[in-house]
Amino acid sequence: MAKFELKLPKMGESVAEATITNWLKNVGDHIDADEAVLEIATDKVDSEVPSEVSGVLSEILFQVNDVVQVGQTIAYIETEGGVSVDAPSEKTTVANVEAVAKTIETAKETVAASLDFADSDKFFSPLVKNIAKEEGISLQELDAIKGTGKDGRVTKSDILAYIKDRQSQPAPAQQPAKPESPVQSVQQQPAAKAAPVSVNGQDEIIEMDRMRKMISHHMVQSVQTSAHVQSFIEVDVTNIVKWRDKFKGTFEKREGEKLTFTPIFMEAVARALKDFPMMNISVDGEYIIKKKNINLGMAAALPNGNLIVPVIKNADQLNLVGMAKAVNDLANRAKAGKLKPDDTQGGTYTVTNVGTFGSVFGTPIINQPQVGILALGAIRKVPAVIETPEGDFIGIRQKMFLSHSYDHRVVDGALGGSFVKRVAEYLEAWNINRDV
Repeated sequence: MAKFELKLPKMGESVAEATITNWLKNVGDHIDADEAVLEIATDKVDSEVPSEVSGVLSEILFQVNDVVQVGQTIAYIETEGGVSVDAPSEKTTVANVEAVAKTIETAKETVAASLDFADSDKFFSPLVKNIAKEEGISLQELDAIKGTGKDGRVTKSDILAYIKDRQSQPAPAQQPAKPESPVQSVQQQPAAKAAPVSVNGQDEIIEMDRMRKMISHHMVQSVQTSAHVQSFIEVDVTNIVKWRDKFKGTFEKREGEKLTFTPIFMEAVARALKDFPMMNISVDGEYIIKKKNINLGMAAALPNGNLIVPVIKNADQLNLVGMAKAVNDLANRAKAGKLKPDDTQGGTYTVTNVGTFGSVFGTPIINQPQVGILALGAIRKVPAVIETPEGDFIGIRQKMFLSHSYDHRVVDGALGGSFVKRVAEYLEAWNINRDV
């Protein structure tokens, strides 16, 4: 028998750690190769960790809610002979056991530390929280530190630099109190707290799951960060509806994929982003980051009612067949809970289809750190004025609304309106004789 080290796999360039949410196997259980052993969660998506070998789970090093770093050993699997494994030698067994015990204790301390600063709307890693706790840094101080990490997060370097600067600063001299102006008095008032909720014996109290808590945090953060403004435009998609009805059967037989409206809309959005590259940006403090790649996020509703946004990488480089395959693959894996953390990383613009649920249009919240999101309304048959050389007449047309939410800090009405108009123009100019 030999021991195989089950390690937390790499889950994308920007994912360095994950939280264990559930062990699917117990010590002593037999595991087949490629069988899921545990479930993990990152700040973007839940996923499973499969075993690379067949054997028996002999030791679990971390428990549920422990935070594990990428590449760290999380369990040992006893395997049959003939499998090349990283097994500890007899000489190092005692040392390894001591190291494992120390690792578990450290993980427990990290989780305990992460329970502090829970009242903050910002995300702080367990390491940053632990340093703050040891140095006696208050929640107000931690919130005030300007982070240099992804999405403005406070990194280890940021908090250490703050501590060093704080220690080098002399104690401020006591200043005499100055009378406050009415404006200052208003600005310094504490933030209003939410009104208490009345609960009686007939009400059911349901705790938010982990994903719902993250969604709640991200949505509130987005509204507080971006100055949201919307533009709406109605689009005649009659030619698209007729074209899809004509070719969807042929497409499914040839490609083995259903042809929905989503890839058609995604293609138009990608083309419009190439025309208006200043919609394909992010904001970092007082700097604008102009993105080279066009990576389209597509908001997808999960069976449990939660929301996730998988990303189509380099969407502008895909033809319609490739776009349809990418859309279907991500949508199917999202519903089955099979998305990988990297599938939700790197989005530069997001599209959400509110028409799926019958909504005519919506005002979606921007997916940070992006600056725009497009909502696709339901396609409806409506009476419309049709212009011809012989005159105008009333006819039945297939129409929908596009709702564009954008960040008014960096996108003005001219750009936001022109962008959504260009998407509409591409859709209305659809060639009904286009070859699929």
